[in-house]
Amino acid sequence: MQVIKGDLIQLALAKRFDVIIHGCNCHCEMGAGIARVIKKSFPEAYAADLNTAKGDRQKLGTISHASVTHDNHTITVVNGYTQFDYKGSGVLVDYDAVRSVMQTVKTIFSGKKIGYPKIGAGLAGGDWQIISKIIDETLAGENHALVEFAR
Repeated sequence: MQVIKGDLIQLALAKRFDVIIHGCNCHCEMGAGIARVIKKSFPEAYAADLNTAKGDRQKLGTISHASVTHDNHTITVVNGYTQFDYKGSGVLVDYDAVRSVMQTVKTIFSGKKIGYPKIGAGLAGGDWQIISKIIDETLAGENHALVEFAR
């Protein structure tokens, strides 16, 4: 896993990534964290989220996505359903769902430049050591990078 400091959205817009992934809940709420920024920056990704069933536990471990062209570069934004709910305390991320999301990303977007934040380790309360290992194992052989937010 490469680690880059910066702004995931700005790096994608600057053509550093073809695909960006973020963790979502299954309730079509993109109201906090990077999800809120993605909702504002890429309304197409939010529309893709809204095209899924709100509150459906079956979404856990799946994805929705939307492609946006900016400055002759196509960016695909992946909404990875890595947690069922967004309310409550403790660990909300589902590690098996993270694995499933990453397996789907590898299947669909193999060969692309992939970027992501610390999926599931922020508001969802997950252990980044566990999550990063899952991502490294699942995206082995792919060009992927963690973007640690820095202005």
